[in-house]
Amino acid sequence: MNLSNEESTVSRFHCELKLEQKGAHARAPGERPGTFVDGVRWRQSRARGRSGSTGGHPPARQDAEAVAPERRQPLTGIVPGREEALSAHRMQSELDPGEDSSRQRMLAESLHAEASPEPTNDAGPVAPPERATFGGLVATSVATRASFERMACAAACNATVLLEGETGTGKSRAAQAIHRSGARANAPFLVVDCGALPANLLESELFGHEKGAFTGAIQRRVGAFEEADGGTIFLDEIGELPAELQPKLLRVLENREIRRLGSNTYQPVNVRVIAATHRDLRHEVQEGRFRADLYFRLAVVGISIPSLRERTEDIPFIVERILAGLGATPEQQAKLTTPDFLARLQRAAWPGNVRELRNHLERCLVFQDALPPTAPDAANPLAPTGSRAVDPSLTYAESRRRALETFERDYVEALLKLHGGKVSRAAAAADMDRVYLYRLLRRHGLKS
Repeated sequence: MNLSNEESTVSRFHCELKLEQKGAHARAPGERPGTFVDGVRWRQSRARGRSGSTGGHPPARQDAEAVAPERRQPLTGIVPGREEALSAHRMQSELDPGEDSSRQRMLAESLHAEASPEPTNDAGPVAPPERATFGGLVATSVATRASFERMACAAACNATVLLEGETGTGKSRAAQAIHRSGARANAPFLVVDCGALPANLLESELFGHEKGAFTGAIQRRVGAFEEADGGTIFLDEIGELPAELQPKLLRVLENREIRRLGSNTYQPVNVRVIAATHRDLRHEVQEGRFRADLYFRLAVVGISIPSLRERTEDIPFIVERILAGLGATPEQQAKLTTPDFLARLQRAAWPGNVRELRNHLERCLVFQDALPPTAPDAANPLAPTGSRAVDPSLTYAESRRRALETFERDYVEALLKLHGGKVSRAAAAADMDRVYLYRLLRRHGLKS
């Protein structure tokens, strides 16, 4: 795929192209002037052959036919268990003030995905997918196996790792698995939740303080970086790190030295850093809420952990591992691993991912029954509070219109409540235009 750009400047994170099994998937952040396909501004799309895209006004041609013919051939004759290439190309361009033309850099990361030969008429039965494990994690899906490979590579070195994924996908367990699989396995593993403490307490938690550094500092305190010396420190929810602490963390990552509060000297630390976040840090950089230099220091090895709905084929193995960890009896395991119950689990949405699945299985053990995953439950705040009746006497179009109106009103109300009535912030979080959000508010008689 050939890409050309005639603009003198483009935004730092302008466009992301990802080669998937179903084709090329392109995604553009909400920057200006924007990315256009055939004259239409877009955020996400599936690339088709010989389609033109532009960043601003001049065209940037992506030519799918430019790929070498031999590379477009189906993957055949590959030894089972070998992984096919699933490449995520991230284009990053920046302007060099000292040159007449822009200097562009293409950062390419290869994620490996499992491939099998094309079926033939005389082929034998297809072998079941190979089960992969990494630490306490288990999977068979292509996406998760690819993340396991990257974790294994990260465990073999001391590079800083950034784990990205939705809430409940298992980022903390992945961090522990990387630590225990590396050379620092017998050294300390400390966890600091960057979103759980205010800025003044978090700085002391990370770097420590001297006696008398502030009111109440009656003795010297060793910070997490010093305490984890020789081992690993896991910075959970790094996207919540206050802006005033970001330069200080950047210095630690660059120079591997810290300074306690109230001290005038720096001291070296030998520590491996693993960070995790549920936020899109590149978007946070674009919005000015997260330092770009800190992001690049953290994302030396970036690992994306897929959500549970993206790897439903892993659910049977995850259920087996969770039930064993909860101490389920053989009879309980047999009841909660029937094909019908597992199929219902695979059809559920699981917005809380593996954490929500674990909570549901624990409820099933408490009530000694295979509860349906979508059943309303007081312990599940994300479950619907009541069933919506369907009137079959109405036409399909009318029923659909009423259901859409109900959904829009409920969604907008919950969205504004989540963001404290701030329309701009709510629109950005929902990835929708602010004008359109105002239109929905007027349509349903809601107030910001």
